[in-house]
Amino acid sequence: MRIGVYICHCGLNIAGVVDIETLLKQVESLDDVVVASDIQFMCSDSGQEKITKDIEEHDVERVLVAACTPKLHETTFRNVLEKSGINPFLLEIVNIREQCSWVHMENPRMATQKAFDLIKMGVAKLRFLKPLKIQSTPVSKEVLVIGGGVAGIEAALNLADTGYKVHMIEKEPTIGGKMALLNEVFPTNDCSICVLAPKMTEVVNHPDIELHTLSEITAIEGSVGNFEVTGITQPRYVSEEKCKGCVDECSRVCPVEIPSRFDSGLGKSRAINIPIPQAVPQVAYIDGDYCVGCGLCAQACPADAVEFEQQTTQFQLNVGAIIIATGYRLFDASRKEEYGYGIYPDVMTNMELERLLNASGPTRGRVTCPSTGEVAEEVAFIQCVGSRDESVGNPYCSRVCCMSAMKNAQLLKERYPDIRITIHYIDIRASGEMYEEYYTKTQAMGVDFVRGRVAEIVQEHDASLSLRYENTLESRIEEKQYDLVILSTGMEADPSAKPIGSMLKMAKRPDRFFAVSHPKMKPVDSHINGVFLAGCASGPKEIQVSIAQGSAAASRAIRLLHPGELRTDPLSAHVDYDTCIGCGVCTDVCDYGTIKIENGKAFVDEVSCHGCGTCSAACPVDAISMHNHTDEQVRAQIKAALEVKDEFPLIVAFLCNWCSYASADLAGTSRIQYPTNVRIIKVMCAGRVDPDFVMEAFEMGADGIFVAGCRLGECHYVHGNYHAQTRMENLGETLSKEGFDSGRLRVEWISAAEGEKFASTIEDFVDYLKAIGPIGSELEEADR
Repeated sequence: MRIGVYICHCGLNIAGVVDIETLLKQVESLDDVVVASDIQFMCSDSGQEKITKDIEEHDVERVLVAACTPKLHETTFRNVLEKSGINPFLLEIVNIREQCSWVHMENPRMATQKAFDLIKMGVAKLRFLKPLKIQSTPVSKEVLVIGGGVAGIEAALNLADTGYKVHMIEKEPTIGGKMALLNEVFPTNDCSICVLAPKMTEVVNHPDIELHTLSEITAIEGSVGNFEVTGITQPRYVSEEKCKGCVDECSRVCPVEIPSRFDSGLGKSRAINIPIPQAVPQVAYIDGDYCVGCGLCAQACPADAVEFEQQTTQFQLNVGAIIIATGYRLFDASRKEEYGYGIYPDVMTNMELERLLNASGPTRGRVTCPSTGEVAEEVAFIQCVGSRDESVGNPYCSRVCCMSAMKNAQLLKERYPDIRITIHYIDIRASGEMYEEYYTKTQAMGVDFVRGRVAEIVQEHDASLSLRYENTLESRIEEKQYDLVILSTGMEADPSAKPIGSMLKMAKRPDRFFAVSHPKMKPVDSHINGVFLAGCASGPKEIQVSIAQGSAAASRAIRLLHPGELRTDPLSAHVDYDTCIGCGVCTDVCDYGTIKIENGKAFVDEVSCHGCGTCSAACPVDAISMHNHTDEQVRAQIKAALEVKDEFPLIVAFLCNWCSYASADLAGTSRIQYPTNVRIIKVMCAGRVDPDFVMEAFEMGADGIFVAGCRLGECHYVHGNYHAQTRMENLGETLSKEGFDSGRLRVEWISAAEGEKFASTIEDFVDYLKAIGPIGSELEEADR
């Protein structure tokens, strides 16, 4: 094996602390190193040309670059290797700037020794690197959009306008979602359906959008690029081709009157109906749960569109990407029994008020008290009903309720100037464009705001509704009578989306909404490759944010599918089928659903694998390994780090690529000094750290082991750090039973922004290990 090692001065960033001449002599003595060179700036054209020249002259097979963090120039040097005819994955970058010279400026001698140890560890790993090949697989350029609300509509139109075939699945007989039921939308008070209806019409008329209403997904197989989707469409019992949307002819003869779901039960409908006047498609449908089969509608229909013989049909799709825009459901106000919803007729929800205010609603826009039929004189809005409430399991804010209440309060004031309105709130949340001005305008219109949660609503006989509440600004308990009470109900995750989550093994947030891959950097990517989230599927949000996410999700899908093929990640997991026992442990810990048991053996879909390595660490027979960060590579680095212990205590640190390794880089960038006693091994995820690595490091003489990953709940691989936490806790108990001080194993969760925390943790750990002494005596005791 012929290895070339290249040490960068980085001006004085490295050379100003590390003795490059001494370091170069040490490196030249390492086995398999056929050329070792130093240069002022390795990333410069001259530095790259030096590597290229040496590869040709010295027949170099593998390259190690000792310079800055690999996060900066790994791609640069891989390109150098590739142009020189060497597999680009036969490269190792050792970080001797951010994690050595910049953090050990006060101890140049030990910084030099640490730099050598890091290079020695890199060479040891380099010996076990294998040429990796990026493979390509063709993809379907069709996209599935699940949900026909405003987010799904925006995503579908963006995709279709770019030339992608879109399949939109909607469980209701019309698209539009809850926005289609609203009267006006804040902060501009535009007519909701006026701005949405044109987009709904575009969907049904677009040649590249296939709309499936009254439909649901029953199975999803495959992976990114080639999802095999099965679904069913319930019969409409009315021909979409024949129906003219007149509805009056068939509906007026229907003898079955039912509460209208789309009017929140306030209005009446018939068993054959069009859900809302602006429904898309503009086609009647028969509600099979209520139809008595009398056939009068068929006789009355002038277009002969009624087809009672329609059956449930199945469809199958092959799509490259999936956009989940399943929206939300409103909190069931009857769960807050103290508010009397469903008992007192004059207590209603904000969505019910929306339908009453709507010109196409059950009362054509007239708002009255249900008990009297008269316009109310005193109206109260109660905020946070089903939100910010631990008692109903919803501790989160639903984001839109404050603004929605203010909007409807404004509309009531405009329509009935003499009405007196009070909004009972916990905190007003009005952060957004024009939102503060909207709040101020509502106050200026004479709407009162009372801070404090309403305890209960009571009504004796036919008297007005009595609200009992604490006025927290006045610090007193108060009671007041109202004619009409509006409950601002919050958003909950739509339970009808749960089967989709199960099929795809989607990660959920604590609030039961789908989790995005990263809340800041990947706000519409799910943890599953090729699956994107838009709108309220990933949590409560305003209409404008849902629209933006619909566009963003479409953009992400286009970016994914545009090349027409997907390149497999060469760093994925792979299975040794001779060793695998088919126990299924790997399928349990894989949060991406990329591992399946087939014919009694684990199979990894390498196209979808994220390369975290959690499965490899979990495998009880070591049948799963990674193409990078293999067991052999990690063990070689541990051995090289502990070959010669130049100082006490010596700590082997396993840092996750995304957060804790980045925090160590930040400590360097910030020049935060800490002891030189730590030797860092980068892994993709803390979940990759096998307890065997820890035990072997102790047996080789490590005084302490430091395992650090992303903060809990923020792992880039869903639950990788939780898996690591469980393993390390169990290992700590085992160490204690075997006579080790369990404090020698330190586990921390550190974000990329916490460089100071990383440095202080290392300093504290070094002090602790110095206090308890070398590990030798504990190893001897364990051997006995």
